[in-house]
Amino acid sequence: MLDLGYAIAAFIVAILLLVTVHEFGHFWVARKLGVKVLRFSIGFGRPLFSWYGRSGDTEYAIAALPLGGYVKMLDEREEEVDPGERHLAFNTQPLWKRSAIVVGGPLANFLFAILVYWGILLMGESGLRPEVGSVAPGSIAEAAAFQPGDLVQGVDGRETASWSRFWYALLSASQDGEDVDVAVRTADGREVVRILPGVELKALDPGRGFLAAIGLDSVSPPIPPLIAEVVDGEPAQRAGLLPGDRVLAIDGRPIEDWSELVEAVRSHPDAPMSLRVSRDGSELELALTPAVVDVEGTRIGRIGAGPFIPEGLYDSYRVRLQYGPVEALGEAVQRVGDLSMLTLRIVGRMLVGTASVENLSSPIGIADAAGRTASVGVAPYIEFLALLSVSLGLLNLLPIPVLDGGHLLYFAIEAVRRRPLSEELQAQGQRIGIALIISLMTLAFYVDIARLLG
Repeated sequence: MLDLGYAIAAFIVAILLLVTVHEFGHFWVARKLGVKVLRFSIGFGRPLFSWYGRSGDTEYAIAALPLGGYVKMLDEREEEVDPGERHLAFNTQPLWKRSAIVVGGPLANFLFAILVYWGILLMGESGLRPEVGSVAPGSIAEAAAFQPGDLVQGVDGRETASWSRFWYALLSASQDGEDVDVAVRTADGREVVRILPGVELKALDPGRGFLAAIGLDSVSPPIPPLIAEVVDGEPAQRAGLLPGDRVLAIDGRPIEDWSELVEAVRSHPDAPMSLRVSRDGSELELALTPAVVDVEGTRIGRIGAGPFIPEGLYDSYRVRLQYGPVEALGEAVQRVGDLSMLTLRIVGRMLVGTASVENLSSPIGIADAAGRTASVGVAPYIEFLALLSVSLGLLNLLPIPVLDGGHLLYFAIEAVRRRPLSEELQAQGQRIGIALIISLMTLAFYVDIARLLG
């Protein structure tokens, strides 16, 4: 995991920004529809400082716990309302107005994500060329006749200009259980279609290792087995490896590429290895025992060392996507729509047990992802914010009391019954909703902690 302080800082910035966007959606719609807003708070608990806007009606506050926020509106159910202001209270508004105010929060999250993707596509997006680097023996991909050097053109007729777009399009198409057509240009220039069986794809977990489970890996440039960094306290440091060392051989077998070094380490968990390295013109023999890490039920070795990446190494392996203003907006809307549908499908599969709960993330996992993307650069971090914003919008639309979707569920019942549910029933629903949220968060924390502890 990255530096804890860095990850926490990136996480807090993400949460504060996205909560502000979400609550502003509620606030803006409420104000436009004539509902009086008493407080707009970023964070929970006691306000650290606050101020009033020009109208003097709304208090804006920054509170002590930066893990949420709220918009407090005038409401007869919460406090006594002056008869002269009763028409400004939330609970006295028509059903459509109350529904619009509730929807305003998630809608703001979706609009934020669209705006981010639009800006990224307008300025230009860099990605890895959608070329197959290797095909695992005995895999689904090998059975479908995929070959190293296949350049992916599209999935089910949809263009895939980068490896990430190929992954996303294939993951989306696989959820229907139908055979998936993958158009490729072979290494010798032929245009062919590889067919992946939908039944086998749908049986795979839609998690981090989806393409690996299919048997596909992207093309990558050869990286020299040159050590750039060693992690304090890890096996590489304890064995005496230093930045600048070049690994020449492991157990007498020559090492020409970083991937060969990684494969040798992964295949020797807790097993002694003999390394021959070159340092300052001399050759040294070092004894190294990789640590044991559990990855999806498989024990692998890890030494805590990073490679030296020559400048410009990846340039010829990358593509750049850039769109005009109108085209970029259309693509951004489609991305948010596709991402929303895919997320809902995966959530549905987790509910019925056909997808692993390891796809859940608690604040621990989100903080880790925030720190990692921020460490790569501003653009990846901003794109992560768009992804998280969509997730926040969808989460709040789930029909669980205490969430926006729960309020909409109550409103739907009210529309059918012609009267709202009793306060007692609503309170019971709130208690059930809180229990569900706590259970879900407990499971997510367990998954993330178990992942970190290996």
